[in-house]
Amino acid sequence: MQWFILTLTPMNIDIPNLTAFDAAALDSAFAMLEQQARAAAAAVDGEAAVEAFRLEWLGRKQGRLNEVSGRWLKAAPVEAKKALGQHFNKLKTVVEMLLDEAAGAGPSDAALAAEALDITLPGTRRLTGAEHPITKTLNEITSVFAALGYSVGVGPEVETDFYNFESMNFPPGHPARDTQDTLVIANQDRRPQRDRLLLRTHTSPVQMRTMESQPPPVRIVIPGKVHRNDAADATHSPIFHQVEGLCVDTNITFSDLKGTLDFAMKAFFGSSVKTRFFPSFFPFTEPSADVQISCIFCGGKGCRKCKQSGWIELLGCGMVDPAVFAFAAEKQPAYDSKKISGFAFGMGVERIAMMKYGISEIGKFYAGDMRFLEQFA
Repeated sequence: MQWFILTLTPMNIDIPNLTAFDAAALDSAFAMLEQQARAAAAAVDGEAAVEAFRLEWLGRKQGRLNEVSGRWLKAAPVEAKKALGQHFNKLKTVVEMLLDEAAGAGPSDAALAAEALDITLPGTRRLTGAEHPITKTLNEITSVFAALGYSVGVGPEVETDFYNFESMNFPPGHPARDTQDTLVIANQDRRPQRDRLLLRTHTSPVQMRTMESQPPPVRIVIPGKVHRNDAADATHSPIFHQVEGLCVDTNITFSDLKGTLDFAMKAFFGSSVKTRFFPSFFPFTEPSADVQISCIFCGGKGCRKCKQSGWIELLGCGMVDPAVFAFAAEKQPAYDSKKISGFAFGMGVERIAMMKYGISEIGKFYAGDMRFLEQFA
């Protein structure tokens, strides 16, 4: 019997120790290994060779990549471990791809995993936006008057004293100015009184701007933001919204005003709502009236919200004062108060929204609390 001695030579004897770990050294070392892997894969022929290639490069104990991981990663300084790991992962992907190509198995498991779509996962829910309750209420009010043939008017929030006060029959020194709690732009003292800038206290300036830009007939509804120096509490805010309306034509009477507002309140709050008018005062209308509606909570029977009266005050209105037409006639002579007449009205949007949705504090509209706002989506 003859005996043969077999000397096992380690497969990874050609993997040198790294002495430098800079970018150039790592690029060179891994490029050399990739070149060797491609050359070895090109020489693979048959199933046995495929298995030998797998063991040589990916074997758990004596595979070259295992040797690289154990020898180079352990010896690498901390600052070089990240770059070395990136090179290692790239080389491993290349070797797996070469193995799959040699075996004719198509894309690697890593490639398939990267492209996989887990259909058992819940789909991504794309939230749909919704109108803020103030915007929603404002649009609903506007749409009621739009159905009556009113167009929508807009204007600047920073106004002159002339358009905000003087043209609306608030002459300088008029006591009604004090009720507006005006926020005035700073450093306006050198300007004439009528040219001084302020934050509009009502949307009425748009009425004058509209009359100056077009002759009668005019039917316009004006939604917008206004500002007053009010202390914030449960029912007041320095920023709020109004909807005002203006109708000018020949033979417009107070009966037209009453019929328009009665229809609008029924369209907005329901056909069972009643309206009633009480004398009031506004500088830009004469005669003027406050409008009350029957309580929408108790049906007019009396409850805590209507203070047991069965009625809720909601808006102001009146026939346009001839003095307002006189200002408009400076640019549009057709606004002759002897030939035309008109009415105007205005209401607070937040007040109506609070009534409609049962909200007790106006500040909730502006707090940005999504838990509150989502109730109206």
